Amino acid sequence: MSTNAQLTLAMPDRLVQSADLNQAQVGPAAVAGTPQGLELRHLRYFVALADAGSFTRAAEKIFIAQPTLSQQIRRLEEILGTPLLQRRHEGLRLTPAGHVLLDGSRNVLALVDQAVSRTRQAAGVGRPRLRVVMPPGLPESLAVPATAGLQEAATAADVDLAWLETALDAEFSPISTRRADAGLGWLTAGPETVPAALEVMTVGKFEPEVWVPFSHPAGRRGTISLEELAALQVIHGPRRAQPGTYDAWLTAMRGVDPRFEFTDPPFRHSLAMTLALAAAGNRPAAVLTGPAIAARTQAPTIRRSRLADTYGMVRVVLQHHPLTASAALAWSSDLPRPLQQMLFDTAERLTDPTHSQPASLTSLTTVGYAS
Repeated sequence: MSTNAQLTLAMPDRLVQSADLNQAQVGPAAVAGTPQGLELRHLRYFVALADAGSFTRAAEKIFIAQPTLSQQIRRLEEILGTPLLQRRHEGLRLTPAGHVLLDGSRNVLALVDQAVSRTRQAAGVGRPRLRVVMPPGLPESLAVPATAGLQEAATAADVDLAWLETALDAEFSPISTRRADAGLGWLTAGPETVPAALEVMTVGKFEPEVWVPFSHPAGRRGTISLEELAALQVIHGPRRAQPGTYDAWLTAMRGVDPRFEFTDPPFRHSLAMTLALAAAGNRPAAVLTGPAIAARTQAPTIRRSRLADTYGMVRVVLQHHPLTASAALAWSSDLPRPLQQMLFDTAERLTDPTHSQPASLTSLTTVGYAS
């Protein structure tokens, strides 16, 4: 079991005694039940369940049996005197009370973990630890050099890295709410959308791939306008995978057609299956990926695949590049200065791979979006 997992399971510290709770708020079930108080492990289990979306995946993630997890979540609901989850056919859904508890739990657990880490460092028994979000779906041309660069920099600085694979919204919320220290995500609007507590450096612009039937006029000429694309059924998403770019690109499409909506792909991890379904549909459909290729001022030459390999769908260029997103490395501005310098140097090298001399952190406000 990893050190992370051991820390996750070995935190039974009592937070709130049930005798301290207002009886009118928690209800008779909480007062009369067997649980006597709220513990950190309850919060950790609840957050893991909310993130995983199912009891099976959450139990595997935190290394406990599924019946044990179910029992602990029931106890948490009894302590609070209210349901936190709705079990539906399509999966788990948080109740309004569950959403409130989730936000508070993330903040509490982040502060506890940060305090434990700093205490160990102060005692000389631990190294600095940096929690970095790498969202799923990042193009390999960005994710590979970013992870390799961060790992190399962390090794040189004697820093432990903890990787978190979760979605990042346009506000980089996991970082601003202290669930993570840094992350690589998408900046789809101006610097005013970035919370003041974050430092952000852009490392390149990317745009999606667009696939249309070869029989479509755009398929034969190799380019498509935003108006032509909006007239098709566009398979893209789901929103939870990349909420920042999803919202920005939906706004751009609705600028052409106010009633426009994306269609979620049934198999978001398989482009080939999505292309096959788009080609077999009753109405002309296009497939729009997440940010996948570096944006260019000139349209790149697209190598034609055999139509049998792509089920009669061909990749085309979106005219005038209206759908773009800036890849950005963001981190909390209250991180220790050596960690910030490490992140800054990594972003510099992603921006310019030939860059060999680390820049000074004092120039950050002229390069990034410091507030």
